[in-house]
Amino acid sequence: MWWASRWIAAVLGLFILLVAWLAITAPLNKSLQPIVPPQITLLAADGTPIARNGAVVDEPVHVADLPAHVIEPFLAIEDRRFYSHWGVDPRGVARAVFMGVGGGSTITQQLAKFTFLTPEQTLTRKAREALIALWLEAWLTKDEILERYLSNAYFGDNMYGLRAASMHYFYRRPENLRPEQAAMLAGLLQAPSRLAPTQNPELAARRYGLVKNALVAAGYVTQAEADAMRVPVTDVRKTDELPTGTYFADWALPGARELSEIGYSRQTITTTLDSQLQNVARRAVERAPLGAAQVALVAMRPNGEVVAMIGGKDYGESPFNRATQARRQPGSTFKLFVYLAALRNGWSPDDRISNREFTAGSYRPSNHNDRYSDSLTLREAFAQSSNVAAVRLLQEVGSDAVIETARELGVTSPLPEGDPSMALGTSTMTLLELTSAYAGLAANAFPVEPRAFPAEQAGWFDWAWNGQDSLRSGDLGAMEAMLRDAINTGTGRAATLSIANFGKTGTTQDNRDALFVGYAGEGENRLVVGVWIGNDDNSPLNGISGGGLPARIWADFMRGALGASAAPPRPTPTPDPSGPVEPLDVPGPEDIPLGDGRRIVIRNGEAILVETIDGVEVEVGVNSTGDVRIDVDQEAARQRAIESAREQREAARERLLEERARYEEYLDQQAEIVEGPQ
Repeated sequence: MWWASRWIAAVLGLFILLVAWLAITAPLNKSLQPIVPPQITLLAADGTPIARNGAVVDEPVHVADLPAHVIEPFLAIEDRRFYSHWGVDPRGVARAVFMGVGGGSTITQQLAKFTFLTPEQTLTRKAREALIALWLEAWLTKDEILERYLSNAYFGDNMYGLRAASMHYFYRRPENLRPEQAAMLAGLLQAPSRLAPTQNPELAARRYGLVKNALVAAGYVTQAEADAMRVPVTDVRKTDELPTGTYFADWALPGARELSEIGYSRQTITTTLDSQLQNVARRAVERAPLGAAQVALVAMRPNGEVVAMIGGKDYGESPFNRATQARRQPGSTFKLFVYLAALRNGWSPDDRISNREFTAGSYRPSNHNDRYSDSLTLREAFAQSSNVAAVRLLQEVGSDAVIETARELGVTSPLPEGDPSMALGTSTMTLLELTSAYAGLAANAFPVEPRAFPAEQAGWFDWAWNGQDSLRSGDLGAMEAMLRDAINTGTGRAATLSIANFGKTGTTQDNRDALFVGYAGEGENRLVVGVWIGNDDNSPLNGISGGGLPARIWADFMRGALGASAAPPRPTPTPDPSGPVEPLDVPGPEDIPLGDGRRIVIRNGEAILVETIDGVEVEVGVNSTGDVRIDVDQEAARQRAIESAREQREAARERLLEERARYEEYLDQQAEIVEGPQ
């Protein structure tokens, strides 16, 4: 008796530990949740659908509401003794092994497997599956187990649960399925993707025959009734096709999942994306002669709400988002933090800084084309993007002050202390992070968190405790004046607009990255936009600099977004007789924007008028002898002709689809008047 009591106590203790372990690792409420994230449809701010992602999951079914002929096929083919076993059925395993009828696992085990466990095929997993099945049988009724199984099982075509599958394949509610339709759906569970009737109707029909035989063997129907059951015809109704992903949608989706409720219902969530501004961004990028280079564009409100995003030239070819995932050097756009740190430490835009060449020390940065002068004001140095002046200014104010300023504006990427090259933007970050920092300046409230979903209206208490900081009006005015000069008289002249705009060019070593970041507009219409151009393999660009193509894309977008026109041409600034600075960001010796996509360049002693006509660059040149030549980018013209033909075909196709959709909608309405979804 002493040993027996010890054994009983040990068994009871083990049982209590097992129950506790299952309660922690396999909570019953988990079987009430869908096994995959339900479908989410993302809308633009105006309600336009932009992307749909996730599985199609519908409301759970209830056994009490289902006819017997809907339940019986699932029991016959999957678990004939479901209502008599305790979760594990040795007889069912033997029948599956020796007769090839049914599966080796019970319905309870299958629920345990796809709800709680991974798909690995190991003895440990099978043992856990059996234990969890016994646990489910002890705490749930048979009907509750069957309901959770039918509501979560995968039926192919991205359909999870009997309700979603019955509506997808037969446009009927599961409560109204006919016997042959239910039998077809029961057959899909063995291999849903391979047996889906929309993909492999012949395989689905053969599997349907096995289900009918199982129904006869289980005594649910007679052989004559089974012979009378014909292969059901599917009724798949196409819905509006939306892309499963875009650059913006991929970035927004994790946040959308956090916002969505846990459950079976499909979710529709409105984002900050402005469909009109997104089209403006797309057209601005398509019009740019990028060649083989990649491009990224981010446009946001000063509060961080992203309204447009381009992550590359073609999402279909490369879904890698260069706006949010690529970490590249910001080049001279980083000088914003250097000069702002100086202003906050008592410097003035009219204070002078040495622009002489570095002749001592291990680090000797240089200006473009090795052009220097005795000194420049901070205003001039920033506008002309002098490298040696920026490095000296960082040394004057200290790298700690520059890093502190960048951190306060929201830069979280690593910034090495004491590294003088940091002044030239050698530390990598994403375009989204850099643009958000400029947004903090545009709003004079920082840091700014980029967001894909509308910000809640902040109350007084939230405003008082939001943790944001701001600049003194004098420092803000001085910094914006320098950003304005960088466009008016400096390296960003190609981005000049007829309205006040602020920005900075950036070009990294060997022209590996070219950027323009800035903002324009007033009040609620103010937009902060960053543009990046580069090659994915970090190879040098073919003559593209921050003051060239990125600035023109930026201006093109702003003109479309804000209705701003290009500013009238400005005279080229008179060079400093003591030695003009020719920074890396300057697009060329002469690159004069004329507005409306036109500009004048001087090339090999020839004045050339460059104009973009319908996305194709046309050059009209006059040499010193007065000869006139006209060059057209033949490849671009050919591509534009192909695009135009494709656009016309797509427009015609869309019109045809709209007419067909209206006709099908009319037919559906007439059918639903008669019977509705069955």
